[in-house]
Amino acid sequence: MRLEKCWFCSSTIYPGHGICFVRNDSKVFRFCRSKCHKNFKMKRNPRKVKWTRAYRVLHGKDASSDSVFQFERRRNRPERYNRHIAQSTLRAIKKVEDVRVRRAERLQLKRLSSKEHGRRHADKYELEQQLHLVRAVAPIPKKNVENPRGSEQLKVAVSSSQEDRQASYA
Repeated sequence: MRLEKCWFCSSTIYPGHGICFVRNDSKVFRFCRSKCHKNFKMKRNPRKVKWTRAYRVLHGKDASSDSVFQFERRRNRPERYNRHIAQSTLRAIKKVEDVRVRRAERLQLKRLSSKEHGRRHADKYELEQQLHLVRAVAPIPKKNVENPRGSEQLKVAVSSSQEDRQASYA
């Protein structure tokens, strides 16, 4: 079973699926669906269309440009079986998987940290714009009420709602 790659979006095309376009110079283009075919006919660049693999790789959204993925490419060369080579290959596959997982996590953390930095910057800007809502206009005055029993005094705080503050200043 031969699996092809879409020329436009780089997704997998299974046998019996997709569209094949042959140009006058005998160059073959395979597309996974009509969406890719139509974008090709409109002469769009896959590196500028956000949903394609080329865009994601170019803008650092995907880890497919990593050298670990190049290591795993399938090679159609038959090799003679050797037990020692098979064991070392299995160990290498485990190491490659560990490296891939660590690099994917690092990429995710990098993307999240840049997002968090942008969010903090936006929050700081909004706070600077709306600072008058955060700061109190003046300290809240406290009224002294005398205790009917004698010389002791009770201190009662005035409610801190916005309407009460404005009424007390007026």
